[in-house]
Amino acid sequence: MATGWAGDNAVNEQIEATIKDGIARARAALPRGPSRERCEDCEAPIPAARREAVPGVRLCVACQGARDAEALTFAGYNRRGSKDSQLR
Repeated sequence: MATGWAGDNAVNEQIEATIKDGIARARAALPRGPSRERCEDCEAPIPAARREAVPGVRLCVACQGARDAEALTFAGYNRRGSKDSQLR
């Protein structure tokens, strides 16, 4: 069966690359360094339990929730665009 320019395993390679990109993006977003005692957005106190549970925390629960909701609107992009993804 002719597959055009794509290799036999092209779909699986594209899926794996997309997963690796997502993992790298998530790891880059992890907080680093010492936790803050006050939220950097609203200056609300960050409870000690949250600071211990999330090392490097910078935001209170409410502000973190708002940022997480904004991040959900980003659907990502396909840099390795296959023929099928370009047709949709």
